[in-house]
Amino acid sequence: MTPTGLHSRVMLLLCFVSTAACNAFAFTEEPSERVGKTDGYCSRILQAQSNRKEGNHEFRLRVEGDPENYQPGSTYRVTLIASSPSYFRGFTLIALKEGTDGGKDEDYTGNFQIIDEEETQFMTNCPPAVTESTPRRRTSIQVFWTAPPSGSGCVVLKASIVQRRTIYFQDEGSLTKRMCEKESLYGDATDKPLLDCCACGTAKYRVTFYGNWSEKIHPKDYPRRANHWSAIIGASHSKNYVLWEYGGFASEGVKQVAELGSPVKMEEEIRQKGDEVLTVIKMKAQWPAWQPLNVRAAPSAEFSVDRTRHLMSFLTMLGPSPDWNVGLSAEDLCTKECGWAQRVVQDLIPWDAGTDSGVTYESPNKPTVPQDKIRPLTSLDHPQSPFYDPEGGAITPVARVVVERIARKGEQCNIVPDNVDDIVADIAQEEKEEDDTPETCIYSNWSPWSACSSATCEKGKRMRQRMLKAQLDLSVPCPHTQDFEPCMGPGCSDEDASTCMMSEWITWSPCSMSCGMGTRSRERYVKQFPDDGSVCTLPTEETENCVVNEECYTIPCMLTPWSDWSDCSVTCGKGLRTRQRMLKSPVELGECTEELEQVEKCMLPECPIDCVMSEWTEWSECNKSCGKGHTIRTRMVKLEPQFGGDTCPETIQRKKCKIRKCNRANSNERKQRKTEQREKRRSKQARVEVASEHPGCKMRPWSSWTECTKLCGGGIQERLMTVKQKFKTAQLSSCKDRKEIRACNVHPC
Repeated sequence: MTPTGLHSRVMLLLCFVSTAACNAFAFTEEPSERVGKTDGYCSRILQAQSNRKEGNHEFRLRVEGDPENYQPGSTYRVTLIASSPSYFRGFTLIALKEGTDGGKDEDYTGNFQIIDEEETQFMTNCPPAVTESTPRRRTSIQVFWTAPPSGSGCVVLKASIVQRRTIYFQDEGSLTKRMCEKESLYGDATDKPLLDCCACGTAKYRVTFYGNWSEKIHPKDYPRRANHWSAIIGASHSKNYVLWEYGGFASEGVKQVAELGSPVKMEEEIRQKGDEVLTVIKMKAQWPAWQPLNVRAAPSAEFSVDRTRHLMSFLTMLGPSPDWNVGLSAEDLCTKECGWAQRVVQDLIPWDAGTDSGVTYESPNKPTVPQDKIRPLTSLDHPQSPFYDPEGGAITPVARVVVERIARKGEQCNIVPDNVDDIVADIAQEEKEEDDTPETCIYSNWSPWSACSSATCEKGKRMRQRMLKAQLDLSVPCPHTQDFEPCMGPGCSDEDASTCMMSEWITWSPCSMSCGMGTRSRERYVKQFPDDGSVCTLPTEETENCVVNEECYTIPCMLTPWSDWSDCSVTCGKGLRTRQRMLKSPVELGECTEELEQVEKCMLPECPIDCVMSEWTEWSECNKSCGKGHTIRTRMVKLEPQFGGDTCPETIQRKKCKIRKCNRANSNERKQRKTEQREKRRSKQARVEVASEHPGCKMRPWSSWTECTKLCGGGIQERLMTVKQKFKTAQLSSCKDRKEIRACNVHPC
């Protein structure tokens, strides 16, 4: 093969793996040299072999939390990282079913989601693959990957790296991640909603919410003062109604729960769905968010499901927070075996409703415009997030929900026979009739009453039946499986309303008052009207009084998050700054005693202090007795500059001086004589000055000059004359110590 042909093949390979390698290359090969059109573009990427390196660990493909198994339908953050100082220009990311070669569309599994369109995009000629948007140096990229549905088996995520003309593409090692489907931990509950439920009868469940969000487990920035769970709101519903779901947009009801903790709008939306909803699920708010179970029982509620409304969803706000919640979405309680799941246990991590862009518990309101999709929070969202982990580890769950079946009604048609747990669970039904049935005899529920045998006002009878499901002790006989009671034809009895078949009562609503006496209500609906077409007169709603916390305490204030701190009150040094928050709870709940403004000290860089100098001394005598010389004066630094203040100016000045022309003959002798004479005159003058300036004082002689403060460049010396004796006639102001200063070592350094 010619060098040109080899180069073209290398560049063709790079183009298969990444768009970055193609930008400056045009394909000029003959048609006979090109890959056949019948081969898929994606498969060519996987079949590429030339000029690739294996075993390089400068690059790493990572799935958030480093899971060995994936939860079907769950979304994970996938990161491609280059360790310093490495980098890459292009990349390709794919997800394959284990054991496939990528030659068919069905070989690819799961779905990638673009996080940053400026960084990543789907490959034009291979839509399942993700590649770079623009070729440039980069050290990491991130995308979301949603796991495939249940039954998809193991998955292999593969990445390729383009660095100049070298491709790193590993079948094993740091650029490949293998994950298998996580086995269900929730009994026979399905992982995703079934399209159609084949179970018979109805089932009743109890859902219990265990909050685990506490300062001990989630210490970073934990809001000590106002932490709480909002009132829980949800429903059992059909597949035609979605309360919330990952990848969807939050409704107005979800938004009000997520941002304000208010379930009112959400409940209104649920009730507007009519027959799509069977039970509205409600639990009261929890203040504070966590308390030991021996202090406060976990909140719970009961709900029912049937063949068409077999899904259960709920949500509650993590407060305070921008728009963070936990909950279940469309949890299917109908099993593949046409039965009802016995128990579901799910650990919950918070999710973002996509309506507020705050990153901390108490971030100020920052609406997200346009609204984002609902997504799970991750440990790599933002460095200021309370859940941030630079290693990308999994977020510790903040709550756990347990859904337990407590009763079944009507004839069941589950394919798998009931086990002991199923039988025991049915024994504990709330509406089990009191009779003399031995505990060792296990029956199904009674069937509905048959029509009356009399069509007139003559007395007749009607019948109901039940099945003997188990006889645990053969020595104890089990009584009848049929029951009869007298009746009359339609319109002949005041009790005709009893022929209406009513649903179970829905769980009581929360008390209308959070403290003291209030009211609560519950509802039911008509399941079957009388055969004669008459109207059912049985009540469909009940109301009763309720008392909450007889010894009332102050209701927790509903407050907005704190605003950002104001600027410091000073521009340098010590000052004060403030922040505020507003009251959100209704005024009628009582006076709120919580503080609405906080003040704290703030410290900015110290204020600058300029240099402070002493006054100049008198000019010294000329340093020459004849000819040209110079004289100097000095000053001292009294305070050095601090914190960026103005620097100190010069401390010594000199100027020229000229006494007279020097006579060169015997100049040295004359200089010496003149110096001696000058010193004598100065000493005599000093004595005269002392006598004249200090009348009535006896002074000590001048002390010796101190050592020069500098070795060169101009220093100073000092000497002192102190008072030895004061006479009575001496004036106080004139009799005092004297000090002289002179320049020294004025020669340059």
